[in-house]
Amino acid sequence: MGTYELKSNTSITSRGREQGTSATRERDNVQLQRMGKKPVLKRNFGILSILGFSCTILGTWEGLLGTFVGPLTNGGSGGAIYAYIFGWVGCFANFVVLSELASMAPTAGGQYHWAAMLAPIGHHKFLSFITGWFAVLGWQSAFAACAFLTGKMIQGAAILGNNLYNALPWQGTLIVWGSLSLSLAVNLLGGNLLPRVEAGLLVLHIIGFFGILIPLVYMADHNTKEQVFLTFQNQGGFATQGLSWFVGMTSCAFAFAGGDAAVHMSEEVANASTVIPHALMISVGINGSLGFGMIIAMMFCADADLGGKLGSITGYNFMGIFIEATNSVPGSLAMCAIVITIYVCSLMGLLAAASRQLWSFSRDRGVPGWRLWSQISSGKQLPVFAILVTVTVAVLLSLINIGSNTAMEDIVSMAVSGIYLSYFMVSVLLFYRRVRGDISRYNDSDDDIVNVPGAKLVWGPFYCPGIIGTAINGYAIIYVTIVIFFSFWPSTMDPTVETMNWSVLAIGGSIFLAIIYYAVRARHVYNGPIVEISI
Repeated sequence: MGTYELKSNTSITSRGREQGTSATRERDNVQLQRMGKKPVLKRNFGILSILGFSCTILGTWEGLLGTFVGPLTNGGSGGAIYAYIFGWVGCFANFVVLSELASMAPTAGGQYHWAAMLAPIGHHKFLSFITGWFAVLGWQSAFAACAFLTGKMIQGAAILGNNLYNALPWQGTLIVWGSLSLSLAVNLLGGNLLPRVEAGLLVLHIIGFFGILIPLVYMADHNTKEQVFLTFQNQGGFATQGLSWFVGMTSCAFAFAGGDAAVHMSEEVANASTVIPHALMISVGINGSLGFGMIIAMMFCADADLGGKLGSITGYNFMGIFIEATNSVPGSLAMCAIVITIYVCSLMGLLAAASRQLWSFSRDRGVPGWRLWSQISSGKQLPVFAILVTVTVAVLLSLINIGSNTAMEDIVSMAVSGIYLSYFMVSVLLFYRRVRGDISRYNDSDDDIVNVPGAKLVWGPFYCPGIIGTAINGYAIIYVTIVIFFSFWPSTMDPTVETMNWSVLAIGGSIFLAIIYYAVRARHVYNGPIVEISI
């Protein structure tokens, strides 16, 4: 009898859970339909998996290790710490803005959808189109840049383990292709595989931090607090220390780039209007804290030569710092393996985010070949063609590494500037609407189309009211403007052709071509987010 009751209660609990899941899915679909979009993707992500997705793509402490030299060359130890704090506060303000917009309109389109719904009618088409292209360029570059950094990091670890290994650029490109193949396989398998990988990666992201921090701090010789907090450098030869600090600060901004990744998965997240903002805000708290701990530890443990000869040969100063601290090649390789594993796995999430953004923009006819890239696989409910073209772009860009390592590094700057330009557009437009009081707190009719061009604007469950929200929005604009401006600067005052930052040319040229495409073709087919369903 007891056994029967247990089975009966279990059945009731299971049935209740299924009904709750079904109700949540129905509510999400209704909300998407109110923005005029058909639900075509499967909602496999919950709060834990999307939090892991957001945290690991943001990857602040891992990103700081990968770009450790930038803020030290221009800024020094003290400058790097204060630049990080500045970036963390600015990132928090920017994430609040993104969370408000994601709560209003949780779609895979993200920035270009928000630009269209916030821009004045008559300008919404062009502003949305340009914002979409900023996001496309930024995310496609970010995926390729992360793949490049991953391949280069694997080569660096090989050099650390075997000083006889002669790392060649074409070998690095092959390693990049191997990493891309793994990411492609995980994304194409679909189902619950990617959410489970991201949830597990969240655990590695946190435990791996302590796996590196504890042996590093325990075994290394420590600098004094004066050396850490009061040392400033200007190795780029800039006119003032302040200017040098701002140039070096962009490396910290790169560590916080990609905050909108979870947004582009909105149509695959249960209860997206609430879960996405919570995931963004929790991730900036977790990553900001871990990143701050890592940068303090590295400043106390790094020698003046920043990893010495091994740091220079491997291409990553943190590898040289690890070997100097532990005096153990196996121990250093184990610490490097943690960072490399997270980089490799983060490619899976980056591919998902970049492909969803491209798919959504194609769905609204914003890119050439939109008919093909906007297709959804009926069996897997995935944008297979958008995934394939994203990988193809990264494969082609990785060929640049064979000819020029410096040119490939400009792809990193291009990723930062492209993504932050899309943030700038929507932050300014939201500020404009906020000051005018054009956004309602409640929707009078649940049957109306909302948060699309020409329709009523309604706040979502997450928003900052009053003067606090306006102040945070304004600060986000100031911060993003500073990051964009200095992301185009070279690392030295008198750059050569090899050391010049060519990302401004790449971004400017790409947007120029996009404007030509708009004038010739896109203005006839692109109208902003298409209303696929009329309620």
